[in-house]
Amino acid sequence: MEESKSIMFTIDSWVVLIPLMLLGLVGLITWTIRRKRKVNLAQFVVLLSFGIYLLCTIHLVFFPIDVNIGRYANQTPWYKTINFIPVLTIDVKTFLLNVIMLLPFGMYIPLLSKKETSIRKIAKLGFGFSLSFELVQLLIRVTLGNGRSTDINDLLANTAGAVIGYLIVRSLMKVQLFEGIFQRMQLHSK
Repeated sequence: MEESKSIMFTIDSWVVLIPLMLLGLVGLITWTIRRKRKVNLAQFVVLLSFGIYLLCTIHLVFFPIDVNIGRYANQTPWYKTINFIPVLTIDVKTFLLNVIMLLPFGMYIPLLSKKETSIRKIAKLGFGFSLSFELVQLLIRVTLGNGRSTDINDLLANTAGAVIGYLIVRSLMKVQLFEGIFQRMQLHSK
């Protein structure tokens, strides 16, 4: 009787995120030193906190990754784990959590972008950011047998979250009390 081999283990987030964090920190420090225009403390904190936000988002979206290949792998075909039906299949709690997850993304863009931003641009960036997450989740599902699914509603929620975050910051930037604070934090400010 031929014994079937199975590969089963879990990839914890720290295995991936600690090296990413160290590379990001070295890159940030190198970029700051080599930049012709000086970066003030507020701008450095914005960049550092954006990096931490990205690491936290990656942790929430992908980890832990349960690798399950072989005899005991998930038998559901990968294409059946994709939800193509928008709105009608929304899980309200998951939808709201996805909106909240990308609120900071929309808030950071006006601070990080050198160009004028618009709601349309933020929606495109939020959609692209979310789409990259969904495609990587699908790739992990197909290659490693992870139980994550790909959902059109996540794209909608994440895009909405990015736009709402942008609208919040844009509204605050118009308030005289916060105007100076945001100007010091923007990378393109003088």
